[in-house]
Amino acid sequence: MRRRAWLVGGVVGVVAAAGTVAAVGFGRSGGQSPVAAPTPAATVEVTRGDLVDYVTLDASVGFGEARPLTVKATGTFTWLPAAGATVRRGQPVARVDEKPVVLLYGTVPAYRALTVGTRGTDVAQLERNLDALGYTGFAVDDMFSASTAEIVRSWQRDLGVPETGTVDATAVVYVAGAVRVAAQSVRVGAAAPADALSVTGTAKVVVATADAADAGWAEPGVAVTVVLPDGATVPGRVAAAGTGAAAPAAEGEAGAAGARIAVTVPDQKALAGATSGLTVRYAARTRSDVLSVPVSALLALAEGGYGLELVEGGATRIVAVRAGMFADGRVEVSGPGIAPGAVVRMPT
Repeated sequence: MRRRAWLVGGVVGVVAAAGTVAAVGFGRSGGQSPVAAPTPAATVEVTRGDLVDYVTLDASVGFGEARPLTVKATGTFTWLPAAGATVRRGQPVARVDEKPVVLLYGTVPAYRALTVGTRGTDVAQLERNLDALGYTGFAVDDMFSASTAEIVRSWQRDLGVPETGTVDATAVVYVAGAVRVAAQSVRVGAAAPADALSVTGTAKVVVATADAADAGWAEPGVAVTVVLPDGATVPGRVAAAGTGAAAPAAEGEAGAAGARIAVTVPDQKALAGATSGLTVRYAARTRSDVLSVPVSALLALAEGGYGLELVEGGATRIVAVRAGMFADGRVEVSGPGIAPGAVVRMPT
């Protein structure tokens, strides 16, 4: 759902004319005869500040778009992690015939067996993972050396698998980082290879929904503000936006029509316990350092345009004003006598 919302001095609100704008007319002199001043309770002051026109979108918390994780080992799935589990470097993503298929970090998929004499970026990727897991005594480079084979045997011993010193392509799965299991794609007892799991990243993301036509601003990297259910705010940035089933979804959310906008929030602790009832706020337009009054202070002049009833000493007079941007139940105004602190009588 898309809403237009505005901010003045840090307060969010939806613009609405609070009551009927009174209609008055000017005499030939351009003003009315002085009348008795109103009580203080019936007046407001002209203030200076920023007006911000916000697009505000309903949002919830999820983990982004799920993707399949393929296990290439051949046999029978004898164990799979449960939905909601987190799998990190060095941990199994499945067991096939009771042998672990291990998750490692990297961007090059496992496509060949690595053994002594093998050279390449996939070798360097494996060695970086072994080093990160605490295995030492070898050079981290792109050559699978005899020293690498010895470290691999130590690793295999710790995993409880045959100590071959060779890493088969079916024994490991490379992903960019830790994953969270969104769902099991097969059951224990199913045949492998297969897409065994549906996984996401482990960082929570805020997912907002909007009409596709209203999401043109949502480019990756655009700064937004996330309003939490308790009213607190945290900064975020657009990570991705899309339409239909291809767009990121919140946890448990079906593929809704329109656009879904994924927002990353560096302060992950702020999202703890939050699932729904959030909003994403994007500053679509800003007017800085302008004078404004409540919209309900405006008078509709008989000859056209708007005016304000200024309180000056013991009398009032109506002056024509130029109305600019409307925001948070306020309106930007300018004209003769309109200055910060000027007192305006509210229409009765």
